Amino acid sequence: MRDQDDAPYVVIERDGGGGLGSFALGALVGAGLALLFAPKSGAETQEDLKEHARRFRSVAEERVREAQRQVEERLEEVREGVQMSFDGVKDAVNAGRSAASEARTDLEEKLQRSKAAYHEGVRAAQGTVAVKTEEEQEAEAL
Repeated sequence: MRDQDDAPYVVIERDGGGGLGSFALGALVGAGLALLFAPKSGAETQEDLKEHARRFRSVAEERVREAQRQVEERLEEVREGVQMSFDGVKDAVNAGRSAASEARTDLEEKLQRSKAAYHEGVRAAQGTVAVKTEEEQEAEAL
């Protein structure tokens, strides 16, 4: 029988992460350690805490501005991509319409030529039949 200590285990690590939450946690731990080990008076400690809070706020605001700038840049890239795709589709539709219009015009011209050739053929056939009929009448008369 297997021992439970021999059972396989899975370790899941997360890449990236960190960010503002880790920074805030580090700042709080650092502030707490500073309070414990600093040989300063209460007023000095309070002033140090205020200074650390100001720096923390400044860094946090800067990170928020940077994140906002990155989001705005990415949004602009996406907008440009969508606009380019839209323009491409629009150009393709216009090209298709133009090709269809040209094909229709060509087809109508060919149809007109075919009709004209058909009518000429009918007239020629009627003329041939009329000529044969006259020849047959002359042959019978002789």
